[in-house]
Amino acid sequence: MTFGEAWIENDYNPFISFDKDGRVKTLNKEAQYLLGETSVKKLFSLAKTYANITYGFKTTIIELNFDSFMFYALTVGYLDDNEIGIKLYKKAINKISYIEESGDFVNIYSLLDLCISATNANSTNIKHYKVFDPTFPEIKLKIEDFTKLLSKIYQSCLHSKGITSTLTLNTGEYIKYGDKKYPIFSLQIEGDIRDRRYEKTIEEISAKAQCTIQFNNNKTTLTSALIS
Repeated sequence: MTFGEAWIENDYNPFISFDKDGRVKTLNKEAQYLLGETSVKKLFSLAKTYANITYGFKTTIIELNFDSFMFYALTVGYLDDNEIGIKLYKKAINKISYIEESGDFVNIYSLLDLCISATNANSTNIKHYKVFDPTFPEIKLKIEDFTKLLSKIYQSCLHSKGITSTLTLNTGEYIKYGDKKYPIFSLQIEGDIRDRRYEKTIEEISAKAQCTIQFNNNKTTLTSALIS
């Protein structure tokens, strides 16, 4: 493997090349992960759609979402009719940069039920679906900030017919801060409709609650350290 090939293989952004029939010729590690959430056919179609009219390379600024992958631009290039390549540029996602072991211990299931009940008080027509990992211990949270955060996320979905809340422990993922390692948990809240006008407020509250937020279509994903 040449230096250039090794660089592409270890690039933070996915790169994939196809032959003229849409079969994969080469791809890097990130492209392999991306193909776990979309298809070769979709990426080949994307490459053809945003390719330059004549031979060469063309970069386009465009927002693209493939489940957990979010991109802000892509480059498509081809020098003949036998091979075409595409590189997608990942959006930077805020990460948890510090851990403050303040707050109070709480049963997170009870806290979620409380916020869901408050949402129902504003709209009794919404059906709530809960997919919860049953193994969570009591965890330490800044309860007031966390409750405000959940309330705003649920409010952003108030025009939905149904809201699904999925609570999971991110298996094998940890945050290292100081001399300690903390597991990570995620709460995904998805409705039929999401009001994007709440995004700025949600992001502001999330910083106080020591959470990171990711928006994706009608889905909001909250991620935080599990302090038990």
